[in-house]
Amino acid sequence: MPYESVDILQRALTQDVFHYAKDAKKAAGRALGTLVEIIAFYLLKSWGYERSTAIERRLPEYANPDITHNVEFSLHPSAEIGRVRFDEGELPLTPVKIHNRLPDMAWPRKKLKSTQLLSSEKILRNACTLYEDKDGSRIMVAYLDASRQPVYQVSVNQLASHPFAVMECKRVGVEEGTRKGPQTIEKAKQGAYVARVLSSLQKVRTADGRIYGILHLEGENLRYEPYKVLLQNIIESDDASLLKHFILTVGIVSNHGNWFTTSDQNKELKVLAQSYDWLLFLADEGISKFADDLLIAPPSRYRAVRDSFVNSYGGERGENIFTKVKIALNADLAIQEYFSKNLKDIERWFNVVSPTEGSVRELKNELGILASKNWAEMLR
Repeated sequence: MPYESVDILQRALTQDVFHYAKDAKKAAGRALGTLVEIIAFYLLKSWGYERSTAIERRLPEYANPDITHNVEFSLHPSAEIGRVRFDEGELPLTPVKIHNRLPDMAWPRKKLKSTQLLSSEKILRNACTLYEDKDGSRIMVAYLDASRQPVYQVSVNQLASHPFAVMECKRVGVEEGTRKGPQTIEKAKQGAYVARVLSSLQKVRTADGRIYGILHLEGENLRYEPYKVLLQNIIESDDASLLKHFILTVGIVSNHGNWFTTSDQNKELKVLAQSYDWLLFLADEGISKFADDLLIAPPSRYRAVRDSFVNSYGGERGENIFTKVKIALNADLAIQEYFSKNLKDIERWFNVVSPTEGSVRELKNELGILASKNWAEMLR
């Protein structure tokens, strides 16, 4: 591993990149948090789930719509509306321009979003929302296909408002001279709460410590089984009463002095492990490898990633073009190539905390099963 720990990597970034900042260590820590989110997004993208993905979407609690929570990634039932092409001279790619290429779409033109899928400066907005009904029943999202420049192909998909899965990233830095960051447990509790209130599948603990799942069907009918059994039955089912309000919850935590390891869990990690359906542990080795290969000393074909990172965090005022939401197009293409060539190794960066017998490939397969269901029929 290029760096023995993420602490050492953070100190390197503090000295080499964020030396200008008033609190260089905190700035480097925030940047590392961004890396975790970017790794998570490109993992979903490499698995083929980008066309179901929305980013930073507010979701209501199950049966309690007055309270909503912002989640980093949500995966929704998705139906392709159409594909359109643009030449480079037609940049920026705005909702209005995309709408005009899809004249049969009955979207109120005046209510289209102002965000750009691809700007004139070739800054890409991932999962770019074009239009959304007030009640959230129709969400039109544009994605840039891997088309060859100077021709850009755009896919437009309609997402269902209710997702079938969510993924969140949790990472907390360490204060110098202290054993743990003071906010660690609060962030863990916050993530745990959100994971347990979004889905119709609820957890109940018995007096002897066993975890059962309980699901409201119709009327006064409840389904009650050991949690893992009920979870698998729901995923494998085509019963609308089981799936309609169900959300598979996935958490990704990264080590940084606070989360310890999968075999040496502290309180915070245990809180998250018993709340998410899947909890993945992104090891220091993975973050360090990503940073070394793409940010610290990248080969020429990945240089665009470092340039995008430095331009965003180099101390100059301007647009941040290295986040899960917005990223320089050439950096996006380079990261996609990196993940394509190294996907099996990247998957090994993640250790499964819960379920204890699970694997990353099993998680991928479960997402695939959920994505491929006949949601149009079930959500009627």
